[in-house]
Amino acid sequence: MEIIRNQHFEGERPLFESHHLRLENVTIGDGESAIKECSDIEAVGCHLWGKYPFWHVHKFTIENCQFDAGARSALWYSDHLIMRNTRIDAPKMFREMHDLKLENVVINDADETFWRCRDIEAKNLELHDGTYPFMFCENVRIDGLKSDSKYVFQYCKNVELRNARIVTKDSFWECENITIYDSLLDGEYLAWHTKNVRLVNCHLAGEQLLCYADNLVLENCTFDKACDRVFEYSDVQADIRGHIENIKNPRSGHVVADSIGSVTIDENVKAPNNCVVEVRKKNFR
Repeated sequence: MEIIRNQHFEGERPLFESHHLRLENVTIGDGESAIKECSDIEAVGCHLWGKYPFWHVHKFTIENCQFDAGARSALWYSDHLIMRNTRIDAPKMFREMHDLKLENVVINDADETFWRCRDIEAKNLELHDGTYPFMFCENVRIDGLKSDSKYVFQYCKNVELRNARIVTKDSFWECENITIYDSLLDGEYLAWHTKNVRLVNCHLAGEQLLCYADNLVLENCTFDKACDRVFEYSDVQADIRGHIENIKNPRSGHVVADSIGSVTIDENVKAPNNCVVEVRKKNFR
């Protein structure tokens, strides 16, 4: 493998069609498409601020690197990426990619990040600012996600999250096969129009959560006091620990909680209108 150390590149396609190349402490400055149509690339301790540096790259590693704001749309149409200990300040990263493994990655402008990607595994991932990260993604597994981006996870399939803290709005819309463990989900309109969503040991905050859902399952979950109009038009099986303030027009299923503020069933409820909602019976000795 060829090694390039402590050099600066800029302009149009300076490393075009490079293969079996290791970059150490290299800077990619003004210009476009520095590392395009390449394979078997390692970038370690590099600093990038030019546009579109990694396009159409097969099998590459990025470690201890920094992408400045100018390095927008840096990773597109590529596959088999390992990224570790990296900071990204640029938007529109990770587009039309597959087979991604990320660890200790911070993205400070997550606008339109992870679009149409599949087969993603991540550990300790942070997303800040921006809108619509993880649009149209499939086969995503993340342990340790912190996100304050808006409208995270839309039109996704086969997602598993553990130890997540997501503060957002309109998250997990039109998604299918979603499982979330041991997480905080804070925001209005969570998981509307979904299929096969399962939440385990999660705490939920926000209004009008979990509506229009098919095969919704909650196990050992808790709700903030302000949560209301929950489960409207949903098919739900829910084991709620503690109090839930208001449940409105669930379509079918079974909901049990330690205490319930109110249940709204009005003329707009949808068939079959046979959801059982009840307070958990206490055992006295």
